[in-house]
Parts: sequence; C-alpha cells; structure tokens
Amino acid sequence: MTQDHPTYGRIDGPIVIIGFGSIGKGTLPLIQRHFDYDEGAISVIEPRDTEAGFLAEQGIPHKQIKVTRENYKQVLSEAFPEGKGFCVNLSVDISSLDMMKHCRELGALYIDTVAEPWEGFYFETQNNAERTNYALRQAVRDEAAANPGGPTAVNCCGANPGMVSWFVKDALLTLARDTGADATAPTDRAGWARLMQSLGVKGVHIAERDTQARDKPRPRDVFVNTWSVEGFIAEGFQPAELGWGTHEKWFPDNGHRHESGCQAAIWIERPGAITRVHTWCPTPGPQFGFLVTHNEAISISDYYTVGEGAEPEFRPTCHYAYHPCDDAVLSLHEMFGSGRQQKVHEILDVDEIVTGIDELGVLLYGHAKNALWFGSRLSNQETKALAPWQNATGLQVTSAVLAGMVWALENPNAGIVEADEMDHARCLEVQRPYLGPVEAHYTDWTPLQDRWEHFPEDIDESDPWQFRNVLAT
Repeated sequence: MTQDHPTYGRIDGPIVIIGFGSIGKGTLPLIQRHFDYDEGAISVIEPRDTEAGFLAEQGIPHKQIKVTRENYKQVLSEAFPEGKGFCVNLSVDISSLDMMKHCRELGALYIDTVAEPWEGFYFETQNNAERTNYALRQAVRDEAAANPGGPTAVNCCGANPGMVSWFVKDALLTLARDTGADATAPTDRAGWARLMQSLGVKGVHIAERDTQARDKPRPRDVFVNTWSVEGFIAEGFQPAELGWGTHEKWFPDNGHRHESGCQAAIWIERPGAITRVHTWCPTPGPQFGFLVTHNEAISISDYYTVGEGAEPEFRPTCHYAYHPCDDAVLSLHEMFGSGRQQKVHEILDVDEIVTGIDELGVLLYGHAKNALWFGSRLSNQETKALAPWQNATGLQVTSAVLAGMVWALENPNAGIVEADEMDHARCLEVQRPYLGPVEAHYTDWTPLQDRWEHFPEDIDESDPWQFRNVLAT
C-alpha cells in the first residue's frame, strides 16, 4: 500500500536521538518520513547495544555512551558543533532541564517527553515533596521565566504529557458547540481558562485503558508493559499527585500542599501506582485507574487557572487515571507485593500483540452534560498499517513527538514551552493521521455510581465530582 507522507520542513544540521528504547525506535521512521535533512544527519546516542544491529542495518550512526552529569555538555557540544540541529531526547535518567539549557546555549532545537531527572533521583531522594513532578516541572518553568525566548525547547511532549493537553482544548470546543456556547477558539491562556470556567468544567481525568495483550502468559518475576518499564516504575514510585481544583471541599488526610511555585497541585503520601481512582473510558465504562503522577496533571490545572496562588477564582482538578495493560497490572501487583523490582523487563512487541487497543483521552466532568471523554482509540492492528516498529501505545507517543518537532521548526524562537502553550490545532493536524479513531463520548456516569452497597463508604453525595468520591478506598 502506497501512502503519501507530507514533508513538514527542513531540519538543518544534526538530528540526534538520545535514548533508543521503544519510543526512540518508533520516532525514527516518523522523522525520516516527514522532514528534509542532509544525508547522514541522523544519529543515535544510547548506552545499550540492544539495537546496534538494527541501527547498522538502517545506516544510522550509534554512539554507545552513557550521558551523565559530568559529560553531557561535552556530548552535546560534540553532537551540535555548528550551533544548529535538533536534539530529540527520549532517554531516561538524564536531566531534561540540563539538556535543554545546553542545547539552547548551542543554538539547537530540543524536544522531550518528560521532565526527567538525573539517575538516582527517583529512589535516592528522601524528601517526598522534592520527588514530585511538581518540583521537576517548577524548575523547568522557573528556567523558562528567567530566560524567555531563544531557541525552542519543547518540554513534556509525548502522548501524556503532551497530546492530552491538545485534546483538552478540542474537547472544550466540542462541549461549547454541543451546549450552544461560543465555540470560537480562544487566542491566549486567559481565554482558554475563562472558557473552561464558563462551561462549568470542574475537572479532568486523563482517562486511559490499555487492552493490548499477547497469547503468552506473563512469566513470574518479569515486568511486562506496552512502553518503557523503567519509566513506568519510576513514575509509579513517585507520590501520587493531582492538580487541585477550587470546587474541592475535602482534603486527604495524607495530602500535602506546596508552599512555592504555581501552587496548582497537591501530593499524597502514597505511591501513585497503588493509589486507585474511579474513572470512565468508552470501552469498559466505569473502571479503576491508578493515580500515577504526570506532568500534565499539574500543567493543565495551572494553565486553566483564573487568578493566582493557592486560592484562585477558578482552577480545575486534574489527574491521571491509568489502567495499563493487564500484564502490567499483574506486574505492579507482584512488584509492590514482594517489595522488590523484577530484574527482567519486557515490552509487548507489535508483532506479538494479538488483541486490544490503547484508549487514551481526557474526561472533562462536572458540566451541563455531566462528562465528556475525548481521545484516541488506536488499535495495535491499525498501528501496523500506519508506522513500523511500535505498538499502539508507542505510536500515540511518537506521533506527538513528531507534532512537537513540527511546531518547534515552525516556531524556532519560542523559548521553553510545554504542550498547553502550543497551537493545539496545528499539532493535532500533524498527529491525527497516526491516532486511529479520535472520538467524543458523553456519559451520565459519576463516581457515585457502581458502589457496593454492602460496604458503605465515606463519600459526599451532595457533589458527585468531589475528589473524595473519585479516590477509591
């Protein structure tokens, strides 16, 4: 089957992919399809040799080196010697902030999918408040404010964080049209925040259900996932976090506020990967999700705030509500139950998955139509026809990286930005061909439904959408 792949622009200078796990491998063909560049411009920096043969077959130079605090400036300076090019940072255990700062000093464009810290941060930092994504994000936002403009560095631009922020804006416009409100897209942050407030949206779940599965049963003592196991374990061990809305009347006993920064979020003294919430997705309907910390939970609540500080006029609650693939759920259960990480990690390969989709969207709730889920319902089978070397979960991420690269190339002096600040329409225009069905679903479900009457819970029946009702006991 012949497909037309639009060329979105020319990248002058080196294109350096740092980290070549499942997302790096899936991003490569999208870069090759959609950009003009000099022959030999693409290279990979990756400490492992697991994909060395593949890269050799593709004619992609592979620099097998571990990027550290001590050598990152030298590595980047050697990678971008002429002050131009594009750094595509898809690594783990490498500081996103330090990398983007030096890339900007060199004059290279930059993109990543997470505000990643240096190796050791997640498990060696003793203070839980300092281990939060709030702290990681705030450091990036402080740098953006201190050094505005200059070479564009797109921070946290994968599926989530990233794509879901663009979905929130599309969902708001859909809700506006369907309720007879003004559906003209706002032109600035204040306008978007006022739109959400005027529509009566109380909060947002990043509601995801991954049903991808293979025939082979999960072996004992093996962590199986559809994307980076290291990344999932790291974020799963961080404290649960959520953007904290102005409609909330209750506060968790083990919850903590932040005393500095934007103050848009709180954190809970409990690992996110074993903190359950009630949520809803189109395929399963009501389900449990894990309240795993993510950058978008904070950035969305912050972006749509009307007013400032800890007590603004309006702010939505926002958090991830993630049901990973069944093998990953079993892996988490085994890991937390045993008190140790599995030594063997497996990512479900596109060719071994026999069924399932990754249903990833945003659930906007509390408004006149109760709740609206808006998102991508991409199957592994469709992924095979759209792009090579990745499953559905991977393609939702890599296509967002592509969209972020296009936006950066078209806006090369925007400084440090995150997905909420980008042109959502342009980004989704680039990404949609890779997302499968992108759909809007209304539901009358609330967290007060589907409770077990034999076991009464301490809930607030006066407002179904209180986080008190969402948090599972």
